Amino acid sequence: MTMPAPDLERRISQIMREDRGRLLAALIRSLGDFDLAEDALQDATERALIHWTRSGLPTRPDAWLLQVARRAAIDRIRKAKRFKGLANDITRLMEEDEDARSQAPPEIPDDRLRLIFTCCHPALEQKTRIALTLRTIGGLTTKEIARAFLDNDAAMGQRLSRAKAKISAARIPYRVPDRADWDGRLNSVLTVIYLIFNEGWTAGPGEAPIRSGLCNEGIWLARMLCDLAPNDPEIEGLLALMVLSHARARARFDESGALVPLDTQDRTLWDTALIDEGLAILDRAVSRRLPGPFQVQAAIGALHIQAETPEDTDWMQILALYNRLLALAPSPVVRLNRAVALAEIGALTEARSALNALGADLADYQPFHAALAELARRDGDRLVARNAYETAIRLSVNEGEKNWLRAQRDRV
Repeated sequence: MTMPAPDLERRISQIMREDRGRLLAALIRSLGDFDLAEDALQDATERALIHWTRSGLPTRPDAWLLQVARRAAIDRIRKAKRFKGLANDITRLMEEDEDARSQAPPEIPDDRLRLIFTCCHPALEQKTRIALTLRTIGGLTTKEIARAFLDNDAAMGQRLSRAKAKISAARIPYRVPDRADWDGRLNSVLTVIYLIFNEGWTAGPGEAPIRSGLCNEGIWLARMLCDLAPNDPEIEGLLALMVLSHARARARFDESGALVPLDTQDRTLWDTALIDEGLAILDRAVSRRLPGPFQVQAAIGALHIQAETPEDTDWMQILALYNRLLALAPSPVVRLNRAVALAEIGALTEARSALNALGADLADYQPFHAALAELARRDGDRLVARNAYETAIRLSVNEGEKNWLRAQRDRV
């Protein structure tokens, strides 16, 4: 049964969204070349539009795409100038293709875990890890990733090309790390996924949908990782953290586009289904009794979201959790958030002292200056408050956030 062209295009897009990472990972394992695998899969996708229009969907679209991509890779290798040294590779690929023809379509091995660890290897700089993960696992186009990072297409394309070349030149292994290296390498992967989420979280209303949609990309990647490596409490902690944060998405901006801080949000706009899911995931993670930084951050988020009113927020418990987080993953940002918690329990002098000590480390970090301004305002230090608000406004990249900061400054 054939499909009308628009319906078929939508179906192929759906298949690629669901299976692209798995197909690409299998091809990279077979070919040992990121670019060749991507090009071959693109060839297969284009051929699918032609063949499936005539013959209808195959029983196993994913197996069809993998087999055709393998043949496309053989064709590309044959035509390449470097063919002379790849005769053995062509022979091996042809044998794999012959085996695939003579058997029922096998289940495609899921090598996405190998792929995401490769994309997030510490040898690559952080922004490159994010871009490569979005391209290979998430399936975003170079254009979409460039828009998400406010880069031009050519610069992002060059970044991705350099990353693939470095993986090849540095012989970064295409494998899941050993147990001894698992925790350190996993933290790199989880950090990349959380940064993807935060790129979307900092987008304001009306900004490019692909940018704000990065929240969904981050959650999708964490869900995938939970499926590929079940029972890991830090993966669950990250997923819980993002789901609980995303539950508040509809309440973060008002109708004019101005930011609405957590303590003044309309809690009836929070997504209760996501809250229930996030809390259940966190409970599962904590029950494994292997605490980690993402679980602690998720627990802090849970305390915020479980409070019926801002006044009900258990700031003493939040402070205790920040103390724990400081022991697990010390950083200036954690110290900043701990200082805010100190102010909330009434230790304003101690909080301001803690903030002042972070000035050099967080000079270019907008939330630091916003917190500095708020605590100075509470303490009646109007000049410091206004100056800090001005700095926060200058550093903000979000128009809705700027509008809110201006309103706070004008209150001083």
